[in-house]
Formats: sequence, structure tokens, C-alpha cells
Amino acid sequence: MATSGSLIQVTDLKKHYNRGAIKALDGVSVSIERGDVMVVIGPSGSGKSTFLRSLNLLEEPTGGSIIFDGVDITKKKVKNAGGKLVKLDIDQHRQKMGMVFQHFNLFPHMTILDNMTLAPVQVKGMAKDAAGEKALALLERVGLKDRAGAYPIQLSGGQKQRVAIVRALAMEPEVMLFDEPTSALDPEMVGEVLDVMKGLAREGMTMVVVTHEMGFAREVGNRVLFMADGLLLEEGTPEDIFERPRHPRLKDFLSKVL
Repeated sequence: MATSGSLIQVTDLKKHYNRGAIKALDGVSVSIERGDVMVVIGPSGSGKSTFLRSLNLLEEPTGGSIIFDGVDITKKKVKNAGGKLVKLDIDQHRQKMGMVFQHFNLFPHMTILDNMTLAPVQVKGMAKDAAGEKALALLERVGLKDRAGAYPIQLSGGQKQRVAIVRALAMEPEVMLFDEPTSALDPEMVGEVLDVMKGLAREGMTMVVVTHEMGFAREVGNRVLFMADGLLLEEGTPEDIFERPRHPRLKDFLSKVL
């Protein structure tokens, strides 16, 4: 259930297609607290990515509410500080949500440093020198400062995904959303990306992670959601989910992936 102290409160979230014939999400309610590392697991087609993409309205919900920082971002109009109804600026809220996809979405014609500084300069109005300094510090943090002048084609998949993560961090988000960030990587590259995410978790970054990496869910997540058929069927600590599963669908799922 959502609480008043939540960073994100999701209530009765629905996403239907074909006039309700396909229910990608069918009434999901969850509270995401500051500092949570919430890991979302479940079979393919369960609604995990739709749920994640709905949090910043990359998917527009059919129904329900998403209250982020006290604002229902599913509404077309919201009250400003003076109590007047104004049009919701969803881009303003998206700036507070870092998003990392399966594929890296780096601009191939731009260097890594230019990829990193584009949004802080263009969207937040940061001075280019200041954005560059911050970008280099973030790249150093993930061991890629020496690749700042390289182009994406010159990097491995794992390196590109690490750049994608710190590019999102350059916007100083309140929450990081990860949509299966390791699924497109070769197995030997998965660990280097998960290590960066573990570091973020240790630092207290609020994270929502859709993943098939059960080891990450057990080790790093403090809350795990299990979804199937557009429904949130079970929620709990990693110990609850992996050692004491209750729902038959969860038990069946774990028997196949562990």
C-alpha cells in the first residue's frame, strides 16, 4: 500500500490495449520509498517493463494514478503553488527520473563525453565546462574516464551500458529506472554493469530494476515484486520471495529460473 512518505505512489495502475482485450497492467498498486532498491521479476509478458515505463509516462496508463514527489503525473493539469490549475510539465518530472534501457541509446556520432554533457547543458542549462567536469568525474567512477574521447562504436557492450548509467546520473535524478539493463549483454559483461548498480544501491540511490538476474535481486534488492499476467501477485523481501514464496505462480517461476 502507498504511504504519505513515498517517493512514488502507484495506485490501481492499468494499461489496456484493444479496448480492454489485452491487459498489460490490470490494477497494480505499490509504494516506492526513498532509498528502495525495488527489483521486479516475472515471466516474459508479465507487464514488468510496461509497469516501469509507466512510472515516467513513456507508457500512458489507461487508468490509476502515479504520484511522484506529491504530484499525480497521470493528470493533464495540476495545481501550482498558488493553487491555480496549470498544464502538467511531464518533462520537468522526467528530469528527476534516470532511465536505463536494454539498449544503450548513445548517439553514435558523438563522443562519450559529448553524450554525457548533452542533456545537462541543453535541458538543465548547466555551463559546458561544469557539465564536462561532472561527466569526467562520473566516468572515472565507472572506470571509463580514459574513454571520454572515444565514440560508442569503440566501446564494448558493458562499457556502453556503464556510460548509459552515468549519463542518467549526470542529470542528478531522484530515482533510477532500469529496464533489463543486462539482457542485451554478453554474459562476461553482465558483472561489470551489476557492480555499478550495486555501488548505487550502497550509496542510497532509489532504484526500480526490471531484471532476470535473480542473484542481483537476492543480493541487492530490499524489496522484490513478482508480476504475472499484468498483476502484482507477490511482494516482499528477497528472503520472503526466494525462500518463502506463497503464490503458486511464483513457486512455478522460481522452479524454472533458480
